[in-house]
Amino acid sequence: MNLKITYSTLKNLKQDKPIFLQEKLGDANNLNHNKFTRFGGLRNNGLFKSSHPGKPLISIITVCYNSEKTIEETIKSVLYQTYDNIEYIIIDGSSKDDTLKIIEKYESSIDLWVSENDSGIFNAINKGLKMSSGDIIGILNSDDTYTNDALSLVKKYFENFENVDFVFGSIIKERLLSGFRREKIKWKFNIYPGHSSGFFISKNAQLKVGLYDERFELHADYDLIYRLVCKSKMRGIAMDREDVTGKFNIYGKSSKESRIRYYIEEFKIRKKNNQNIFFISFLLIFKIIYFYLLKISFLKKIFFFFRSKINY
Repeated sequence: MNLKITYSTLKNLKQDKPIFLQEKLGDANNLNHNKFTRFGGLRNNGLFKSSHPGKPLISIITVCYNSEKTIEETIKSVLYQTYDNIEYIIIDGSSKDDTLKIIEKYESSIDLWVSENDSGIFNAINKGLKMSSGDIIGILNSDDTYTNDALSLVKKYFENFENVDFVFGSIIKERLLSGFRREKIKWKFNIYPGHSSGFFISKNAQLKVGLYDERFELHADYDLIYRLVCKSKMRGIAMDREDVTGKFNIYGKSSKESRIRYYIEEFKIRKKNNQNIFFISFLLIFKIIYFYLLKISFLKKIFFFFRSKINY
């Protein structure tokens, strides 16, 4: 096996098999990745990772489907991290384009990749979570990227803040008419900034809150944050504004879905998490009206003009 030690994912390999999250969740079935039609990576060669004193293992999960145009940059942003104790897992949904060819190009530096049909993004993320073993877990979509120091920053924040359960890094989003924006956590109406490339959770917190609720096809991450903050009362912090962990592609899959579908699913999530029914009903109606008003050209231009002047 040709191992390029320059990659950050290849510095702490061993042959002792760790305990995966699935086993800790009490669901040890189907841990054998040989059940997948296509799979590969370091684990297929009996090589694994673990945490060390002062160097926790960070598991990064990327899910993808027909991502040939973007996934290589996503993979490289993980492999070239300055932090060097990383477990990288890629879950593919049986891509029909050249996505798997690109993954296989880097498989000697990826801990595990598997490919099979799934029922959606959060079904794939849950598969990745069950196969992870790190003390810290992050999600990186196949059209987003990390900054080179992202996971070094993550490790620093988890170390410097006692008993923190999850961390949000600042992320860069491309925005029409407003250039680039650096955004960090805002607890306005319990809304959070970005899931992919900016959200990191401890293994213990993930075990307490459980997996993503796959009933929510578009917004299960939103539901997970509600459960963390409002129900479990876990402690989350935002990194300083200048500590940017990644770049989020607003033109990815989520941006192509119907905004009204998002609003309706958000309503269901708020209702599930016991928010006031009158407030969330008003919020749903307001957002729908607001959405259609912005479709009027001149109002949209005015909105984006004033937003571009705001100092984020």
